[in-house]
Amino acid sequence: MRDLAHSADALSRDLLDWYDVHARAMPWRVAPADRAQGVIPDPYRIWLSEVMLQQTTVAAVKDYFERFTRRWPTVTDLAAAQDADVMGEWAGLGYYARARNLLKCARVISTERDGRFPDSYEELIGLPGIGPYTAAAVAAIAFDRPETVLDGNVERVMARLHDEHAPLPGVKPILKAHAAALTPQHRPGDYAQAVMDLGATICTPKSPACGICPWRAPCRARTEGTAADLPRKTPKKPKPTRHGIVYIARSECGDWLLERRPDKGLLGGMLGWPGTDWEAAPSEAAPFDADWTPAPAEVRHTFTHFHLILQIRTATLPAGFVTEANQELLRRHDFRPSDLPTVMRKAYDLVRDTLC
Repeated sequence: MRDLAHSADALSRDLLDWYDVHARAMPWRVAPADRAQGVIPDPYRIWLSEVMLQQTTVAAVKDYFERFTRRWPTVTDLAAAQDADVMGEWAGLGYYARARNLLKCARVISTERDGRFPDSYEELIGLPGIGPYTAAAVAAIAFDRPETVLDGNVERVMARLHDEHAPLPGVKPILKAHAAALTPQHRPGDYAQAVMDLGATICTPKSPACGICPWRAPCRARTEGTAADLPRKTPKKPKPTRHGIVYIARSECGDWLLERRPDKGLLGGMLGWPGTDWEAAPSEAAPFDADWTPAPAEVRHTFTHFHLILQIRTATLPAGFVTEANQELLRRHDFRPSDLPTVMRKAYDLVRDTLC
């Protein structure tokens, strides 16, 4: 029986053998058999997928990725895109700062690097919006560099493999050291994807399938019967609840009044309904004087750090209404609810039958 006293090379070989048979098919991934035949991953597709996957699931990302790459098949195509078009395609994925940084990074690569991604961690991490995880993932997967990729799946695998009971996030450096010790020089890109696949499909948060795991023999948590309890996490503080009001208005001919949010902050740069700040007890701040009608239902939405409850007011735009600098009057034929961020689309869905 192999245990952790055996070589890291042997453990990585076992995992790669498993991956060669069980690798998940993804639209941005080069399958291990194709890679063995010399097919090279497209760094643009790897980078785009990794940015999209932050704080999001593979299932949620696939359709977005395929739409993006159909519309902007290369990084130079994305760099030339209109900001509003990109933000509209991103709507629903959340964490909108990622989309703004996506454009910044694409434009740096297009204008300063002739459309070519750098192939080292050190250069990648200097690009807009690319942090340690993304730099390691792109360097490993796209360029086969032996970088240590540490996402939530890998953290869970390492915590169980080594039976680490110290809680996250404090234990991250220890888990990264364990992961680095296992990262091979041979096929590091496939290995990075293999260990993430292992966490996503076998070493899952609940009910891990230890009986079919390629690392079942050396896994200390399996031996100790603690796998289901790991990784431990420091308890989170309860999320506060904030409140706000959104104002949804249409003209007599069906045009919609929308407001572009500031570039910085939540939903930065996105079009949405005019509204109040989100705070404990918001005051009315209608975008124009009108007989605003309260909607019977309210929006409930959860962000990373707080819950949000939004009241909805509706009205008809007065004749001759003039928009302010941050407002747009969108013609009904140009209005696509899918372009709205999720919280704003929820508000629209609640009142659309009374306004359309």
